[in-house]
Amino acid sequence: MDVKKTTSSKGFKLSVMTLAIMNVTAVVSLRGLPAEAVYGLSSAFYYLFAAIVFLIPTALVAAELAAMFSDKQGGVFRWVGEAFGARTGFLAIWLQWIESTIWYPTVLTFGVVSIAFIGTNETHDMSLASNKLFTLLIVMAIYWVATFISLKGMSWVGKISKWGGMVGTIIPAGLLIILGIVYLATGGTNHMDLSQGFFPDLTKLDNLVLASSIFLFYAGMEMMGIHVMDVKNPTRNYPRAIIIGSLATVCIFVLGTFALGLIIPAKEISLTQSLLIGFDDYFRYLHLSWASPVIAIALMFGVLAGVLTWVAGPSKGIFTVGKAGYLPPFFQKTNRNGVQSNILYIQGAIVTLLALLFVVMPSVQSFYQILSQLTVLLYLIMYMLMFAAAIVLRYRMKSTPRPFRLGKRNGMMWLLGGLGFLGSLLAFVLSFIPPGQIATGSNTVWYSVLVIGCLLVVGVPFVIYALRKPSWRDPQAAAEFAPFHWEQPTAIAESPTGFHPGSSTRHLESQSKQQQSRTKRNSDRMPK
Repeated sequence: MDVKKTTSSKGFKLSVMTLAIMNVTAVVSLRGLPAEAVYGLSSAFYYLFAAIVFLIPTALVAAELAAMFSDKQGGVFRWVGEAFGARTGFLAIWLQWIESTIWYPTVLTFGVVSIAFIGTNETHDMSLASNKLFTLLIVMAIYWVATFISLKGMSWVGKISKWGGMVGTIIPAGLLIILGIVYLATGGTNHMDLSQGFFPDLTKLDNLVLASSIFLFYAGMEMMGIHVMDVKNPTRNYPRAIIIGSLATVCIFVLGTFALGLIIPAKEISLTQSLLIGFDDYFRYLHLSWASPVIAIALMFGVLAGVLTWVAGPSKGIFTVGKAGYLPPFFQKTNRNGVQSNILYIQGAIVTLLALLFVVMPSVQSFYQILSQLTVLLYLIMYMLMFAAAIVLRYRMKSTPRPFRLGKRNGMMWLLGGLGFLGSLLAFVLSFIPPGQIATGSNTVWYSVLVIGCLLVVGVPFVIYALRKPSWRDPQAAAEFAPFHWEQPTAIAESPTGFHPGSSTRHLESQSKQQQSRTKRNSDRMPK
């Protein structure tokens, strides 16, 4: 099978606006607004702080890396692998894929709440949204619908993600902001906690813990690097789409959180239900209660679009890498549309298993929070690898063309890459601490899931890498998958140190001797 067909879905190309909307759909989830609304006015500080130290570095660094390797497959595997070797690159793409897989039940829980609030009785809706069996069944239904759509190919994913993002995320976010403005302008009571002001009390550690998850509100910009070859004129249009998506993301989060905080007192905010309750309260205030079921349906459609974007993205990335010899043949199987069917089925089995954890956690909200924290930890490891790789590649591949470059020299890359790395490291450390605002059950369960979960997930790709066999390589796919720069015959001569990641000293010495032997033979053949 032609790998190019797999990557570009048989010639289909994404426009700048389609990719920008896919960015917003993948990154923005209105389900996260209640978590920050409890901080009142200071939530703006957290959003802006995270945007400066995480979103902007992520968007710009990923744009340089994606444009730099726009003609090569692999996404974050390529970026990290070029700097630190194939083993570390495989860890990065694995974390991106498995993190999204663990994340699905948390975002789908929000979809369940949207469905529960389609009714007109708020008390009944709230009770249904807290029902574990109902939550489990709907999570499975939405996820498998998204999977079956993904099996249709990128053209389906692009269209549904675009319109789902508009109808289910962007329009509701704009409506929420407008409702907040109308509410204040007509004399509505402001329930937002203004006592703390813009700058929070950073001396209280538990205030930072839940807020640290805001970093992952902005996660996903680099995931679009997987689709860089699906974009028209990627070296120009990919960075444009990233910048447009970033600006829209910050505006939606800051203004949307304020709008929610205006209508619901902080002490009454629930992570899983407050967004729908907020809409209900606004519509009731304006005597438009009939609109509540409509917005609930729209938000459910937005959840489907967001999940669809993620189902198609990371799974496609690890599939492409797998065909180059890093996954067994079973995971390289595709359907007639060229879609990674077996990986999607395995991913679905993991999501189904995780959803069953609802029965052992004390509440839906505690399950929601502990899985969210685990995805934060795993994703932040990948981000630290990405930022470090971007800095290293400025020296190991300094002569490689960069159609989109951060600054003329390396200072800007050190600033943004270093800022992103340190911000990710800070959020990683804080994410281990249980948040004081939410009942998460036993601390033993909390730490066990996070620590053991991280160790297991990080260890698996190293085991797979160690067990890989030559028979895993798809010859045609491997031929299409460009080698790393340190695998090139001229890599040793060009390297200032003579060392390249992923290559052993013995291998490099062998290459050097082979090059010397070829040079000698060529010299002997020359006429005297």
